[in-house]
Amino acid sequence: MVGNVPVGGGAPVAVQSMLNAAPDDVAANLAQIEALAEAGCEIVRMAIPRRNCLDAFEAVCAASPLPVVADIHFDARIAIEAARRGAAKLRINPGNIGGLEATRAVIAAARAAGIPIRIGVNAGSLDDALAARDDLTLPEKLVASAVEYVRFFEDECDFRDIVVSAKAHDVQTTIDTYRLLA
Repeated sequence: MVGNVPVGGGAPVAVQSMLNAAPDDVAANLAQIEALAEAGCEIVRMAIPRRNCLDAFEAVCAASPLPVVADIHFDARIAIEAARRGAAKLRINPGNIGGLEATRAVIAAARAAGIPIRIGVNAGSLDDALAARDDLTLPEKLVASAVEYVRFFEDECDFRDIVVSAKAHDVQTTIDTYRLLA
């Protein structure tokens, strides 16, 4: 569940969009959310690029009619705080969140808040060691990254409230990646 919206399994496809207002502008983000809700959107995602945007994120979550996903890159501490401040789901990227050990605290925060985590792997931000491997195709690298994190979440941290996503620079690579994931 992302807020009150079911995702995965037998649930209908949920419409989600990304906000693009300045992350510290509460009014602009809420205006975008209202317009998206009127257009049929069910979940919104908001980037939190800096810690000083967390107060605005919290205010948006408190006033939003839709569940708000915290989109986090580069700083696991922001993800932890976003979970405490009303995120309906966390979106992290294995290639830039700080590694598996940094993820343990993010998982603990999500568990405490009762929210899922989206593991979002991107071709442009794979872990350096994985990206450098010549024995794997790009779809195989993306799948390896996702699977490594899923196994860590499930086996090491006993956390199963996850969503997996992948994207690449072109549609065919993304399709090939999802076929391998399936």
